[in-house]
Formats: sequence, C-alpha cells, structure tokens
Amino acid sequence: MVEEKVILVNEQDEPIGLMNKLEAHEKAVLHRAFSVFVLNSNNEIMLQQRAHHKYHSPLLWTNTCCSHQRDGETNIQAGSRRLYEEMGFKTELKELFHFIYKAPFDNGLTEHELDHVMIGYYNDEPQINPEEVESWKWMCIEEVRQDMIQNPDIYTVWFKIIFDEFYHYLEDHKL
Repeated sequence: MVEEKVILVNEQDEPIGLMNKLEAHEKAVLHRAFSVFVLNSNNEIMLQQRAHHKYHSPLLWTNTCCSHQRDGETNIQAGSRRLYEEMGFKTELKELFHFIYKAPFDNGLTEHELDHVMIGYYNDEPQINPEEVESWKWMCIEEVRQDMIQNPDIYTVWFKIIFDEFYHYLEDHKL
C-alpha cells in the first residue's frame, strides 16, 4: 500500500509541496487538513471514537471525521470522501472557516495543520467502518464542552483545539 501524502502549505494555504503523512507528522511540517462536524436536528454533534488499533489516539473521542486532502481534491470533496469512508454516509458539507494549530502527541508525532472546518447535517445512524471507528454517539454541544472540562483525557488533542474554535464560531455566527 502506498503511503498517503499530505499537501504542505504556507500560512496563506498556498500549496508548497507534498510529503508522506508520517514524515510530515514526525517533522511537524505545516500541512492542509480538514475537520467535519455533523449535527442532527436536535443540534447534537455526531462524535466518533477512534478504532482501538490506530497508531495514535486509539479509543479517544473526536469530531465526526477529520483527515487530509489529497492532491487535486477540494476541501469539500475530501471531507465528503472521508466522511463516507469512516462513517458510511453522505451529506452536503459547507466550509465554515480555517485556522492553524500545532499539537504534539505523546508518541513524538506532531499535528501542525491548516485545518478547514466543515459542517453537515444528518439524522440517521452511521454505518461505521471498524478499521477507522470503534463507536459513535450524539452529544449536545454544551454537553461536549462540559465533558471536555471534566474528562479531558477521553478526547483527542486536536478535537479539544478544534471544538473550541468551532464553539466560538457558533457564538459569533448564525448557522
């Protein structure tokens, strides 16, 4: 299997090259990424629990899905592809904003990403891919916020950062 490459970018999100995903995380090089938040009609977020065999952050809870764009793929195309690969459904996505963050892991890898945050709506159960996802659940936005304060160790490092940005975006914008 060919290792997936990430798109290296500058701070203006202009592509400057490609690099193997693992190498980019080892060297903490800024690259393009995306995070998808799927909400239902009750304004709950669909969370996923990462599969137990993932090489980092196994069994931790995170947003509906997140990954990296492929060369030549738009942000929305990438989000839709990965949402289907991980959660087994399709829904229309809308990009809300993007921002840069850097988050080191205990295993020596670092996420240094220009993250495009997207939202979609869905009311049914996902058909999770067990290679990617251990479990899933719906949670109210405020409940997630409070649970992150009380149980920070059950959430991925990046989700805590991205959720905070998402939460403040919702405070300032009507969806």
